[in-house]
Amino acid sequence: MEAHPREVILEAVHVQHAYPTDSGADLPVLQDVSLSIHAGEVVSIMGASGSGKSTLLHILGALDRPTRGTVRFKETSIHELDPARQAAFRARELGFVFQFHHLLPEFTALENVAMPALLLGKPMAAVTERAAALLAQFGLSGRSHHRPAALSGGERQRVAMARALMNAPALILADEPTGNLDRPQAEALHDEITRLKTAFDQTFVIVTHNESLAARSDRVFMLQDGVLVPG
Repeated sequence: MEAHPREVILEAVHVQHAYPTDSGADLPVLQDVSLSIHAGEVVSIMGASGSGKSTLLHILGALDRPTRGTVRFKETSIHELDPARQAAFRARELGFVFQFHHLLPEFTALENVAMPALLLGKPMAAVTERAAALLAQFGLSGRSHHRPAALSGGERQRVAMARALMNAPALILADEPTGNLDRPQAEALHDEITRLKTAFDQTFVIVTHNESLAARSDRVFMLQDGVLVPG
């Protein structure tokens, strides 16, 4: 894929992060990370386990705060928002997909997909219609009334992807989305990501160890010694 010279929708500038330790000395994880994400591109971030990839993704998604540095979403500094406005930002502008799908076990696939829109108070009829349409896009219409325990690993992850799309986010942040899938299931999810980018111009930032998934990205970065470098 080729990168698109489009609007920058998310920008990290000189982001640093360190964790406190029992010894009293902070443990640096991110040293000086700067990154611009353009609308409609797929960016993969790779690196060794423990290199800080998930920490970076959580900072980009306003799930964690940097020790230093700035993250801007369309010119808004997201870590300067108060908690309520941060929560609204995440709900409206971002979709999250994790290695472990985090579906609510007591709800059906349809209900899980609908949940983000219901939490924003959207009308039930419109929410149900969109959730059903998203499941159909992922080939899961026949599984919409099944609970997660009755779905395969690949089906659960596709439900999680549909849920991430529910509020039509500008950006999807995915943390090892294929890490818990076998190869055929992982390849199917790769195909879905490519389809979403091509058909809907969806933007992704993906943390992954999967070289096949990274190879389909517009850009690949490696996180090494707390610094992001082109892969």
